[in-house]
Amino acid sequence: MTTATVNGITIGYDDEGAGDDVLVLVHGHPFDRTMWHPQVEHFSRTGRRVIAADLRGYGETTVVPGTTPLSTFASDLAALLDHLGVERFVLGGLSMGGQIVLECARTFPERLRGLVLADTFAQAETEEGRRARNDMADRLLREGMSGYATEVRWKMVAPHNPAVGEFVSRLMHNAPPEGAAAALRGRAERPDHTGTLATITVPTLVIVGSDDEYTPVGDAEYMHERVPGSTLVVVEGAAHMPNLERPEVFNRAVEELLAQT
Repeated sequence: MTTATVNGITIGYDDEGAGDDVLVLVHGHPFDRTMWHPQVEHFSRTGRRVIAADLRGYGETTVVPGTTPLSTFASDLAALLDHLGVERFVLGGLSMGGQIVLECARTFPERLRGLVLADTFAQAETEEGRRARNDMADRLLREGMSGYATEVRWKMVAPHNPAVGEFVSRLMHNAPPEGAAAALRGRAERPDHTGTLATITVPTLVIVGSDDEYTPVGDAEYMHERVPGSTLVVVEGAAHMPNLERPEVFNRAVEELLAQT
């Protein structure tokens, strides 16, 4: 296990490959960095340095109960990359990870060479959504992860991909409830990043599964229309985890983005 101590926590991370072309990948909720295994393996073999870290409260990174806002995740990521001596990089994230990417684009755009926004959306949480996220945080602390993980498995992954569904189910079952709850409370208060979209000046890929119920294709189209010069890719037959469900399609789209950076 490779770790670094920054911002008062210990972060577990993978740092594979070599070179000045760096791809940083941010996982979603309630997963950990192993959700990026197909991408870490593929891109580190093709001349890129690839970094994937466990977010605060997940995987092998310190669990901090309470509330973890997107700004804290972004600050942790910047501190880790400072520790690793990485100044500029292409940054990609899925779902909550995509919202963290947008927070990074707002707070340190000068460090970014390109963006991947996967199965995510930019708008602020609604009042109904805030209640739902806080209620779910309470439930996870009360019951643990198993009931939630079982309920949402086939929304995360299309049912015709049972092997990936089993892997994703294990990730969700193994997530620390305190960390997942803290992230949910933070996302309930997330800012509206719609205005950030128009300020993005680096090559950007917006990618989404055709069958994603959490962040439908319409959410991806909304971002694509507002990020100047962005590319939109819809991954047919995938739900919320196209990087795992159809990694060859996902990787090809990211390769085309990287060629522009």
